Amino acid sequence: MKVAILTLFLIFMIASPCLCNDLGKVFNVISYGAVGNGKTDDTQAFSKAWEAVCNANGITSLIIPKGKIFLLNPVQFKGPCKATKVLVQVGGTIAASANLKTWTDNEKWIHFETVDGLVINGGGQIDGQGSVWWNACSDKALHFYNCNGLQLSNLRHLNSQKNHISISGCKGVKINNLLISAPEDSPNTDGIDISTSSNIEVLNTVMETGDDCIAINGGSSNITISGVACGPGHGISIGSLGKNGAFDTVEEVHVRNCTFKGTQNAARIKTWQGGKGYARKISYENIQIVNSQNPIIIDQNYNPYSLNANAQSEVEISDVTFRNVYGTSVDEIAIDLVCSDHFGCSNIVLNNIDIKSAIPGKQTISRCNNAHGSILSLCTPIVPCLSH
Repeated sequence: MKVAILTLFLIFMIASPCLCNDLGKVFNVISYGAVGNGKTDDTQAFSKAWEAVCNANGITSLIIPKGKIFLLNPVQFKGPCKATKVLVQVGGTIAASANLKTWTDNEKWIHFETVDGLVINGGGQIDGQGSVWWNACSDKALHFYNCNGLQLSNLRHLNSQKNHISISGCKGVKINNLLISAPEDSPNTDGIDISTSSNIEVLNTVMETGDDCIAINGGSSNITISGVACGPGHGISIGSLGKNGAFDTVEEVHVRNCTFKGTQNAARIKTWQGGKGYARKISYENIQIVNSQNPIIIDQNYNPYSLNANAQSEVEISDVTFRNVYGTSVDEIAIDLVCSDHFGCSNIVLNNIDIKSAIPGKQTISRCNNAHGSILSLCTPIVPCLSH
């Protein structure tokens, strides 16, 4: 599996065209005092280089050269910039400090804010050194806030402290050809988290994580996910939505041509008890599943901490289609539609579903609660609560 994933990633890297033939004005972090020996703190040098890049006119490029390891503590790269476009060429490795005492911001490691037209690529590596942080409180290793037109491609992102990449308050983002990897037992190491963002594409990316490969949170719409290989991990999830009674909305999310291998979940929607809002116009199409625990799951009573245990979810789930989903399930329940007694789920459509047991001689089954919709063609296992 590891060899196959690496081969797939290298094919993506070779086939992907360069996003930026014109580098414009070039600013190398070495020229601003960065050492790149993996031991010296290069944070201030990066901050100085960013100030120069952001304040220059025209197209500008921040060069992080190959063959070096740049050690960074929490750092913020803020705009708006005078530059019409900012290119960040990550050739070498950016590594987080493993010394918890040197960190002053436990929420974000590398934070980009209000930088429109930002392009980050270069074939390099971002290493969160997460093993020393997984019992601490750091979060959101590479964070983008209010960065419209962001392009992020051709990078390896390893061992995040928690979320590998967070997209928040952004419009028009394209993420392409990444390799995201952390151990299966690493806590909360989501691959990509998306919130309050729209018009987002995630393409041709390999994710091995300890949590959701991709999580789509409240305020997000028009999300396209295609060509993602997920596993291990917790699948591609809508939510969780409505935590602590919040009003959350997600719509127009389309996941297609993705594979899930050895994942806890595959196609998942989860809304909190006591939450409000809606999740609608969602599709999972052309999905291959290999030995996942919960291939198709809607949980409208999500409540892992037993908060407001008697409350009903008021996050309405509707217009959800699962089409051409096939493979094997580790658990007996392959299709799990657990909707709230009060609102329920409406217009759930299953079309050409074939999920068999990964255990020879066993059969898969479905479970339903207050789920309504239709089955358009073949469906294994049978789902009696939906009309044929």
